[in-house]
Amino acid sequence: MIEVIVRNESGYEAALYGMSLSHSLDMDYLLTEIKIARAKKLAPLQGGHNKFLESLILWVEVNAPRYWWQQADTYRLSTKQSESTMHTILKRELEMDDFAIPPPQSWLGDLNSMIKKGQLGKVKALLPEGFMQRRMWCMSYKTLQNIYFQRKNHKLKEWQDFLTSVISQIDHPNFIATDDDKKFIM
Repeated sequence: MIEVIVRNESGYEAALYGMSLSHSLDMDYLLTEIKIARAKKLAPLQGGHNKFLESLILWVEVNAPRYWWQQADTYRLSTKQSESTMHTILKRELEMDDFAIPPPQSWLGDLNSMIKKGQLGKVKALLPEGFMQRRMWCMSYKTLQNIYFQRKNHKLKEWQDFLTSVISQIDHPNFIATDDDKKFIM
């Protein structure tokens, strides 16, 4: 099961100020109803009209299976820092909870035997796709919006779980999901 925690969100005032510059709106840095209304209008538009979303930044902690991270790495206009298997995999024995689907006990025993022997290469080579990996993912609202439109109906359930969780935690969910998509807007 995927775990998602939005750890930080930043840039709202600066993003709306930058947006107002290109539209010669209220030139004061302070938030105004004019800027907020314009942002709500531009957020769902593509073609560069919603580029202010690139300045709204999220830091999201995600614990997900490696097979999910392979797809998440498609979204490159962001940064990720991971719980590196290179530096952490030999520090403790693995448990059933370290996997999206528990592996056979005998297989886990063999893997833990390799960990005790310090066989890093073998352990990394034999880690299954269901091994859970925690990463801190820094992304823009624009990246999240791209993920939303490309993955909201994806066949991997983890994408819907990710989107539902992130959108329920951010300050401006209507910049990402459409009002008619009640599945994601709470």
